[in-house]
Amino acid sequence: MSAPLVIIGAGQAAAQAVTSLKAEGYGKPIIVIGDEPYLPYQRPPLSKAYLGGEMTEDRLELKAPAFYADAGAEMRLSTRVARIFPVGKEVELSDGARLTYGALLIATGTRARTLPVPGAELPGVFSIRSIDDVKNFRAAALAGARLVIIGGGYIGLETAAKAKTLGLDVTVVEGAPRLLARVACTTISDFARDLHEGHGVTILTGTGVARILGTDGVTGVELADGRVLPADLVLSAVGAVPNGEIAADAGLVMENGIRVDEATRTSVPDIYAAGDVANFPSKLYGRRVRLESVQNAIDQAKAAAKAISGGAVAYDPVPWFWSDQYDVKLQIVGLLDGHDRTECEGDVAAGRFCVRYFAGDRLVAVASVNDPKSHMLARKALATPPPIPVPG
Repeated sequence: MSAPLVIIGAGQAAAQAVTSLKAEGYGKPIIVIGDEPYLPYQRPPLSKAYLGGEMTEDRLELKAPAFYADAGAEMRLSTRVARIFPVGKEVELSDGARLTYGALLIATGTRARTLPVPGAELPGVFSIRSIDDVKNFRAAALAGARLVIIGGGYIGLETAAKAKTLGLDVTVVEGAPRLLARVACTTISDFARDLHEGHGVTILTGTGVARILGTDGVTGVELADGRVLPADLVLSAVGAVPNGEIAADAGLVMENGIRVDEATRTSVPDIYAAGDVANFPSKLYGRRVRLESVQNAIDQAKAAAKAISGGAVAYDPVPWFWSDQYDVKLQIVGLLDGHDRTECEGDVAAGRFCVRYFAGDRLVAVASVNDPKSHMLARKALATPPPIPVPG
């Protein structure tokens, strides 16, 4: 029997890779290895509908168990890959067992960035990256509890919105001068602040966190300016880091994640990478990028499946993302870093508008608030510009 394709990681990219390989007629065995006890599931609802109780756990599953069996994929859950041996084309599991692979797809995603302050290890400090994270958080998120969210990005704000619906007293602390500082212009930032303050969330910007207070559990958060916020629980929402350690230890070239080419191939033969952990060349933006999004996990997994099956691939997507907060849907197309001006169209006060980001005369991104038409038009517009050469 041919050596199997081994997929490390059992998330969105892994599920899509199995789906696409089945469609490609891939005939070799597939083994999917995931360290959680769950079949691949949707992660965006974790800080949205699942946290708020509008979505049940069974609805998070991307595919039913029978699908993977029909596709010839063996699912090894609650299992961790400890090492990769490229020379012998083997992976070693945490229990010491070894598997030989014919091809290897690394789809290990990201994990929550560790909050770098004293007290971050206290009971009552949470992050939201998995089903179990949400279960643990929900158990502590009792109505009336005082929640301090550290980080004013999308995860922090989405959780703030859902926490308010659960009856918590919510404060968001952001070290930058404004919310969403890395990913949005001031128009979007100001809109987000007004939105959350209008729902009773306290927003504190321009101040860092010195430490988390407590002995057997969280009692408060001390800010860098000396203020103390009483807290019953704390959510750390300070970003994510790629799970690339096993790739680095195996000698793969790393560059803010695992460096891959336009066909998702790594620097080592027969090893591919896709999803949040992969850093790929974008002709659309003239540089290498690593995207943390469902869209990228799905589309890059499709590309990886085609490449593994022997097809020609040139992956160069138009990135898009979304965020749900209260009754607001924010949709973003493109990457705004490097823009030098913006144009706003619509009614900001009414909560229906879009912001276009330009680098010179070139449109690089569009953010749409409750404006799906401008979002779809932007996706078409960004798909057509001439490509920019990628250095290196």
